[in-house]
Amino acid sequence: MVTHMKWLILAVCGLFAACEQGKEITVGGDAAKQVQRPHFEITSDEIFDAGSIPAYEGSHDEIYADIDRNLERHLANLQRWVRQPSISAQNNGITEMVGMLRDDLLAIGFAEAELVPTDGHPGVFAYYDAGAEKTLIVYMMYDVQPVNPEDWQVPPFAGELVEHDLGTVLMARGATNQKGPQRALLNALESIISVTGSLPVNLIVLAEGEEELGSPHFPQIIEKYKDRLMAADGVFFPFNSQNRSGDIKMILGVKGIIYMELEARGGPHGGPVNHEVHGSLKAFIDSPVWRLVQALASMTTPDGNTILIDGYYDKVQPPPDEDMPLINGMLASADEEMMMQALGIERWIDGETMREAQMDYLYNPTLNIDGIWAGYTGEATKTILPHVATAKVDSRLPPGLDPDEMMALIRTHLDKHGFSDITIRPMSGYPASQTSVDSELVQAAISVINKYGKPPSVEPRLGGSAPFYVFTDILKLPMVFTGIGYGKGAHGPNEIMLIYPKEGSKIAGLAEIEKGYVDILHALAGQ
Repeated sequence: MVTHMKWLILAVCGLFAACEQGKEITVGGDAAKQVQRPHFEITSDEIFDAGSIPAYEGSHDEIYADIDRNLERHLANLQRWVRQPSISAQNNGITEMVGMLRDDLLAIGFAEAELVPTDGHPGVFAYYDAGAEKTLIVYMMYDVQPVNPEDWQVPPFAGELVEHDLGTVLMARGATNQKGPQRALLNALESIISVTGSLPVNLIVLAEGEEELGSPHFPQIIEKYKDRLMAADGVFFPFNSQNRSGDIKMILGVKGIIYMELEARGGPHGGPVNHEVHGSLKAFIDSPVWRLVQALASMTTPDGNTILIDGYYDKVQPPPDEDMPLINGMLASADEEMMMQALGIERWIDGETMREAQMDYLYNPTLNIDGIWAGYTGEATKTILPHVATAKVDSRLPPGLDPDEMMALIRTHLDKHGFSDITIRPMSGYPASQTSVDSELVQAAISVINKYGKPPSVEPRLGGSAPFYVFTDILKLPMVFTGIGYGKGAHGPNEIMLIYPKEGSKIAGLAEIEKGYVDILHALAGQ
């Protein structure tokens, strides 16, 4: 326990530490020290040329024709999926959606399709034996984010078609993340089987219902089928990868993540214990809300841009040589003005150049407050001193940073700086993942994208997170997530997937999206 005076010193130090990169920063009464985010140099001029990979030459005209004939029914399948809520955070519609997914796989022709119980929401394992030489795992997530209906142009689970400046879109929660592209892939499977009687590859579908919760129980599904999964040749995640101009990004990896709640409550260290009290009593009672604010402030510079937790940057790795041509290609194709406009920002972090900001995005960890709440936030006034304050915090982790180690560093930091009373509730965590651009699966996917237009920009990873480490690290399999098609609004209101592009558009509509998936499966099979 610290004295009130020492606690006040800690708070002042946390709030008024120098914030410019490289300036002296005093934290928690420690001697002044230099803290600086790692800076990464580009050490090569080589640019990865996706166009050097020959375009896929296969043509499956009868299957394409079947897709065109059945497009209205295929669209209805997408609408059926998005009309079924499956909000994992609220356990809303989970049972119905997982059953729908399992039943759809059986109807398509999967001989095995079973629900997989976990300690959380169930998963699905399905297997289609085509007697083929190669086996592909398709990863799916059937859960979606919560919604605020009042923020939507149409009801979020109505599955309505809406006119957009790009054409006709499906507007619904899950339209692009991820029900739309996933059901489009299943539509493509239906057409392949309808025309040829089978698939070009053996297919395992592995689905979870907790991706939006951080996939805490997905490893249980992996462990149950580990031997069968390890015999596969790779993993595919169907994904809308085009932007508004029709250009495509192919992503080879993701950052890891830790997600937690931090909570301050009244107790022996001060503050009301069991309930809020009158706000005037702040004159002689400590505030858990201010305490949480000071604890959060102690972990970064005041602008939140540089993490001050001892050791947090120690294991950050510089870009490997294989990434350099990918980075150069990524930067060469980037339109800074368009990116800023799309993000709604006017400058990059710390006034950096776009090049510097992109290197931070790819290779540095983050520490982000997702939400913070306490006390009264309703209309008019209510003068109280709350007894509890909570914040949701996430940290995105590049390769080399272990989630358990990073969580331990946060706990050590809080204890060291007088905040041992702050409770940490870990909610999810997993490491980063990446696949080599030289893998056969990635090369096959690039060849298909080259068939449909401009070569893709191939990028080392997203700054976001997904549990792909289970495939690349545990199962030692290559993984790629891509596809033609456009969507936006994931996690936000008015989420869309483009279904019927305007005439002359370079963006794929639903029919072309499905034909692209047909080609990816055949390209992997060498057909």
